[in-house]
Amino acid sequence: MNYTTKDIQKRVDEYISQFKEGYFSPLSLQARLTEEVGELAREVNHRYGEKPKKSSEKEKALEEELGDVIFVLTCFANSLDIDLSEAFEQSMSKIETRDKNRWTRKEGENTNEG
Repeated sequence: MNYTTKDIQKRVDEYISQFKEGYFSPLSLQARLTEEVGELAREVNHRYGEKPKKSSEKEKALEEELGDVIFVLTCFANSLDIDLSEAFEQSMSKIETRDKNRWTRKEGENTNEG
């Protein structure tokens, strides 16, 4: 299934809205996001780094960890009434301008100029 950011935000909001507690506070969501990014980092380190898993540790898919990050990030955005598409557009616009000549381009790649 393919979701737009609007679809993701709506689905998360429909899920969270069924509970009286609603969204956690921004500080709690930041802590949860940090926790989820840490779990992603741990999984990446186990797969690609020098720290193999203990035999007693369960294998987790990177997709699962990335999904957890997306869920909490979406909760964060929704709780603050931030449109993820707009946030992404602002970020890409900044990056495409600031870093347009930072990296070595592949031959024949458009420079997005003019």
